[in-house]
Amino acid sequence: MSLAVEVAAKSDVGCVRSNNEDNFGYDVEAGIFVVCDGMGGQAAGEVASKLGIDVLLKYFRQAAESGEYPAVGAPVDGISREGAALASAIRLANQTIYETGQQKESIAGMGSTIVAALIKGNALAIANVGDSRIYLIRQGIIQQLTQDHSLVMEQVRRGYLTREQAEQSDMQNIILKALGSEETVEPDVEDLIVVPEDILLLCSDGLTKYVRDEEILALVASATTLEQTCDSLIQTAKDRGGDDYV
Repeated sequence: MSLAVEVAAKSDVGCVRSNNEDNFGYDVEAGIFVVCDGMGGQAAGEVASKLGIDVLLKYFRQAAESGEYPAVGAPVDGISREGAALASAIRLANQTIYETGQQKESIAGMGSTIVAALIKGNALAIANVGDSRIYLIRQGIIQQLTQDHSLVMEQVRRGYLTREQAEQSDMQNIILKALGSEETVEPDVEDLIVVPEDILLLCSDGLTKYVRDEEILALVASATTLEQTCDSLIQTAKDRGGDDYV
């Protein structure tokens, strides 16, 4: 089954920073949708997040032309061909960011989170590294599809903190896994099925630090277009003193 896909995206520098370290990109024909949130001194975060977007878009555009998904790294059992392709593309992005950082002192140590969705027909493959998120909104219910690779959320999963305590923690910005931090990275990858009227939301923590899941759901439900949804989500985060976000 082939589903029609409608997309809207927006990024904003927010209320704190002078530069926006978030980047997004998508190619509807190739079926790829990506959000990255960069980190690093000076403009290094911008460089890392843009590299992440560029590598994934190039990988899947070339794959759409050739019909081949080049393998990068070891095969992953139990996931689809598309899921394996997402893993390969993210490993390639990690390698590119890591090697670029090694070449220039001014951007050494830069990194980026990434969330990506690949849609083929009604098949959906998702992948993430870091604390940017993918949500699924279906029939009035919102579900976080990804797991944050952050210190506080790891403590929540282990029962050391409640989610409410995590939201107030001073350690929210400590990321356990990111593109470019190490020579290799293994993303979380999952295969799902989408149905008509599903809404996927890809976003950085600049949104989720300030807007709770149930508020995201209400804002999405009240908007008449996807563009209006983006505007409402960003404005709500900004009203609460937000950083940069997609």
